[in-house]
Amino acid sequence: MRRCAMNETARASSCSSTAMPMECYMVLDDTAQKTVIAVLCCIFGGLCILENSLVLYLIFSSRRIRNKPSYLFISSLAAADTLASIIFVSSFVNFHVFNRTDPSKEVFLLKLGGVTMSFTASLGSLLMMAFDRYICILKPSEYKVLITSQRALITLVVLWVTIMFIAFLPLLGWNCCTLNSTCSELFPFVDTKYLAIWIASIVILLVSIVYAYMHVLWKARKHVLYMKKHHSQAGQQNTRMRMDITLAKTLVIVLVVLVMCWSPVLVLMTYSLFAKLDDTIRKTFAFCSTLCLVNSMVNPAIYALRSRELCSSLRKVCSCLGRVPGFPESNPEAESTQRSCPIETIYEEVICNTVAEPVKN
Repeated sequence: MRRCAMNETARASSCSSTAMPMECYMVLDDTAQKTVIAVLCCIFGGLCILENSLVLYLIFSSRRIRNKPSYLFISSLAAADTLASIIFVSSFVNFHVFNRTDPSKEVFLLKLGGVTMSFTASLGSLLMMAFDRYICILKPSEYKVLITSQRALITLVVLWVTIMFIAFLPLLGWNCCTLNSTCSELFPFVDTKYLAIWIASIVILLVSIVYAYMHVLWKARKHVLYMKKHHSQAGQQNTRMRMDITLAKTLVIVLVVLVMCWSPVLVLMTYSLFAKLDDTIRKTFAFCSTLCLVNSMVNPAIYALRSRELCSSLRKVCSCLGRVPGFPESNPEAESTQRSCPIETIYEEVICNTVAEPVKN
């Protein structure tokens, strides 16, 4: 990259001997690539903001829904994904498409910390939801005692405060300029040791989420087998089987989306710690970064808008809009279709409320 090579000496000297100039991180030097990135970010980011804002409105507009611990976790996820889409799209497009640099290192690290905080909080909220379901299916009779709204709120506050502290550590001084250490080849001013620790933290989060959901699926399967063995009613057996299949499909979607969206960036980040990167790999990383935005976009569809209670709340909103001049009247056939909305909170509907028949170990 000609612009990178021309300014390398001047820019590198302003930070540390191992720092690359900011221009070297602007790897999209082709108009077509910039256009594709801009379009992807605008589409995914716009949908992400709309979907998650809708989820937040539906949750907090209903006192009954917002007081449930599971929906507190969902609202935390929606808030994190909304922040991630706003901060990521604005800073990513500004840097890679318009090639604009920030007035100071601190401003850049502030934006980077915001992106890191949002995406990490999104995964942290997913872990809280997975843990919620894990407790629910592990101890269904004690679920409502163990998981209360107050405990859920305290857990989320601790989670967000911890993530904010970790995300803004580079701004607070843990960066390669302040420490005169090795800089990351993917993120300006980021120390490679900090990046390695952050990658390890994200991997631990993902592995914990996968373990919790796999355990939920295994326990749900055992519950269905137990019901099949001890109950002779065919209708009840069929209902349990259908719920088990639906739960399995939901959890498979959860795991596939997580792995597909996060594994490419994590692999490239890890590779950058041990090898020298060329422009091709940096361009690949730039495009793969949008997959994290895709994850934030599909989260509402997987975790929130598949909930029966939120679907019911959405129907009420649509029916109210139907009475407003300029909006079409609600269609009975469409409303009937909405009533068959899949239940994302199957664990709560089927297992947690089945206190009389706990899962047998």
